[in-house]
Parts: sequence; structure tokens; C-alpha cells
Amino acid sequence: MNPRTAKTTIQGPTGALELLIDAPDLPPGQAPRGVAVIAHPHPLFGGTMDNKVVQTLARAFMQCGWQAVRFNFRGVGASQGSYDEGRGELQDLLAVVAHCAPLEDSGEPGALALAGFSFGAFVTSHAAEQLAAERPIAKLVLVGTAASRFAVAPVPAVLHPCTLVIHGEQDDTVPLADVMAWARPQTLPVTVVPGVEHFFHGQLPLLRGLVARHLGAP
Repeated sequence: MNPRTAKTTIQGPTGALELLIDAPDLPPGQAPRGVAVIAHPHPLFGGTMDNKVVQTLARAFMQCGWQAVRFNFRGVGASQGSYDEGRGELQDLLAVVAHCAPLEDSGEPGALALAGFSFGAFVTSHAAEQLAAERPIAKLVLVGTAASRFAVAPVPAVLHPCTLVIHGEQDDTVPLADVMAWARPQTLPVTVVPGVEHFFHGQLPLLRGLVARHLGAP
């Protein structure tokens, strides 16, 4: 953990949820652009908030002035509960959003971004679908979206301009063809990284750069 990373727990739907909150390096008195909540890959296959892709996403958000919030789904690390096939994990994510990026006293929401990798992208898609009806989402980033393994929600049309979908050409965990089949009916662009597999081995700096470029766009 870097000095600007704080570890904490909050009360989730089935008990404690473990969080890491990464603060951007900003000039004194300058507030973060908003809060980015980042979801990790499959809990039953070693996915945690310390996953390298998740850490890379957090670094990209911090680089662009966002506070990045990573968390362990139920049953992972110090988070209580047990795996729930995405249903309970969605509630975990929504609980983190409610705690870390609540509606302000005026009723106006602070800036919120959502990001997820693999199983986390699947859960994030459903969170975006639900939250888009309730509040603005400034940025949405989906990496290695597990379209072949789960019923990934379509991205609401209002979020298309602020959405980045990234997938490796050689992903042997989630075939690119399955992600394209999910994206095609939505006319949702997919950024394909040539020669890269699911975990972006050797290409994490490139992934961070692609996300940072997206975050820098209006």
C-alpha cells in the first residue's frame, strides 16, 4: 500500500466489507474529481481487491485525480458472508457506493465512476444499470467483461458516451467473440488490445494509459 492508501471496513448487507481507499496526489485544498468504485474478479478463482488489473485501474483513476475505492466482495479476505453468484455481490457494490459516494445534503450526487474487471465487470454492469436511473455516472470502465460466463447487463444508452470497454484479443477466459456478441446489439464500441490475454500480463502500463486517456476525455 502506498502512503495515500487507507484500509477500512464498512457494514455491508451480510456483515463487514473490507475496503482500500486510494487518494490522489493533489495540490493542497484541491478536492478529488469524484469517487471511483472498482470491483474485482471472481471470488472463487482467487479474485480480490489486490488483483493486478484492479490495482492498475485504481492507479489510472488516481493519476487522473479521482479517489479510488477497491473492496473485497463477501467471503473474500476480511469481508463477511459467502459467494452469491453475483446477486449478493451487486448488493455489496451498491453498499460501497452508498457509503463512499453518497448523495450530498443538497440531494445532488457527488461525481461517481464505476469500474470492474472480469466477474467484477459483470457485477458493475448491473450496478450501472440500476444506478443510472437514480444518479449521474461520470465514467464507466469494463475490462475483460465476463460475457461468456454471466448475464452481463446492457449499458444504458445514456452512459455510452462515458463508457470504455477493453478486451484482450487473445483472451482465453472470455473469448472476444462473446464480448462482441454482447456489445453488438447495443452498438457499444469495444477497445481491443492486440495479442493480450485476460489478465493483461506484460501490458498493464498500456491498460492504465488507455483508462487514463478515457478519464481525461470530457
